[in-house]
Amino acid sequence: MDSKVKSSKKVTLWTRQDIRSLDDLKYNGVIRIKRQHLEEKFEEIADYIIKLYNWFTKAADKMVPKPEGVEFPIWCSVSEENMLRPTIDTVVYVLEVDESEVIYFDGMKWDYVLNHLYIPKDEKDREEYIRDIKNKGFKDAFSVMDERTIHFYPEERKRIIDSWMRVFEIDEWNIFRVQANIWEIRPEMIKDILYYND
Repeated sequence: MDSKVKSSKKVTLWTRQDIRSLDDLKYNGVIRIKRQHLEEKFEEIADYIIKLYNWFTKAADKMVPKPEGVEFPIWCSVSEENMLRPTIDTVVYVLEVDESEVIYFDGMKWDYVLNHLYIPKDEKDREEYIRDIKNKGFKDAFSVMDERTIHFYPEERKRIIDSWMRVFEIDEWNIFRVQANIWEIRPEMIKDILYYND
């Protein structure tokens, strides 16, 4: 057997995308997330979100290398129960993906990243962290990464950003917490497309 051919478990994922992604599929043969998609989706907070997506993309690329030309990952649900439903201007792709192409992460920990917070290892680490930053004069965990003052505390900034790698550590496999990312959607992955009012 060729060593390059390795059997890979298939997993089912669900992702809601703009209905115009059907045109990407038709004309480009692939769906990929570009900066302009994020700018349209997040509008006035796009720059803030894109900075965090850039961090996520670099970190995820170390786990599952990003194909040439891909800018950002595609967010997916790991369960039908917890998937985002199609709306009038979106569709949901039901995908069958080689698990080797999937980057799993903890959506609750991702909320820490969105809020520029330290992700603790456990409850003891969280308590020690809070005690430590209060001893350093910070009011609370939210005040550490304050845009106006964080440049005075490069070691605290690094400590927080380094902790974000824990977003990829799944402590509890729970369909409401675990999410998945893939780099692109290719036609052979698509098992079904769900439309609004299906």
